[in-house]
Amino acid sequence: MTDPTKDPRFLRDPYPTYTAMRSSCPVQPMPPGSGGRPSYLVTGYAEAREALGDARLSKDTAVFFAGKESRRRLHPAVAHTMLASDPPRHTRLRKLVTKAFTTGAVAQMRPFITRVTDDLLDQWSAGEPFDLVAGLAVPLPVIVICELLGVPPADRPDVQRWSAELFAAGEPGVIDAASHAMADYMTGLIADKRRDPGNLLLDRLISARDGDDHLSEEELVSLAVLLLVAGHETATNALGNAVLALLQHPAELNRLRENPDEIPAALDELLRFDSAVSTATFRFTTEAVTLGGTDVPAGAPVLVALGAANRDPARFPVPDQLDLDRDATAHLAFGHGIHRCIGAPLAKAEMEITLRAVLVRFPGIRLAVPTDRLDWRHTRLVRGLTSLPVLV
Repeated sequence: MTDPTKDPRFLRDPYPTYTAMRSSCPVQPMPPGSGGRPSYLVTGYAEAREALGDARLSKDTAVFFAGKESRRRLHPAVAHTMLASDPPRHTRLRKLVTKAFTTGAVAQMRPFITRVTDDLLDQWSAGEPFDLVAGLAVPLPVIVICELLGVPPADRPDVQRWSAELFAAGEPGVIDAASHAMADYMTGLIADKRRDPGNLLLDRLISARDGDDHLSEEELVSLAVLLLVAGHETATNALGNAVLALLQHPAELNRLRENPDEIPAALDELLRFDSAVSTATFRFTTEAVTLGGTDVPAGAPVLVALGAANRDPARFPVPDQLDLDRDATAHLAFGHGIHRCIGAPLAKAEMEITLRAVLVRFPGIRLAVPTDRLDWRHTRLVRGLTSLPVLV
């Protein structure tokens, strides 16, 4: 079969394709990639949740690609992050990170997030088009995660550019170069913080210990890069997708505008409705697995379509309708199991604060262009708008 996800129409609206695939079979083989072997795409909710929690599906890319010749030149700190590891290494790294990256730290950041949001929205002149992606959804999470890690303001434009380049689909040279630039920068920043320590997230990672265990230099750099990239990519796309969903559902938009205290409870449904991460990161079977009635051989890549799973009518009735009364807490937008996004509390705090500010300050917000003129990022991994022009 051909790969439907390569159709440009898929980028604009993948859900009809996902519905058709799920109806045919919730787990099905895709055409062979450059390695010559087929991958398997999971589109059903139950099957996705099972796959995300199955220890027989490994994320250790070093094992999968061992002995395979590759022209890629990704920096090891990017190629072998905590996301690309299994227990016990993953358990150890996540335990050390969790000690520094707590919900308490997120709570302490809320006044800063609010201040940055207001400063960004102050640049919006009434009557003039405002790109909600470029003007708010991109810079806010970058500023916040850079503040948490201690990245100086003067360096943040470079960090933002490198992060965007890491998702440059179809441009492996650009991705590889960005991985080295980001890792080299974080190596230097860690060295600076050792000379002049503080009490920010990166400082706490440097000093994080579990008994005699601590992070190696390579692990420190890798975690810093991972937190920097993952810490704003998800929030950027989630915020843009949420605002667009509300603009396309005026009744729900009006409801939150009139009752902004309902925004925290609405976040899970907004995240379910249009997942910022379309496909979970790489997994492969370490042994033959039967998933959703499909036999998946050992050594096969498995792609879990989180966006498809969140629109499965078997789990969420009438899934293509945004319903703020729905209990969507079981959504998979942040993944599931041991690899569930560690930055989920920060992403939700950013969404809550920014949605409240936008709806309260700009109650007449509306799209400045027809929806068919909106452009989506050209990657299957994440789902996000390249721009979102709005008016008040």
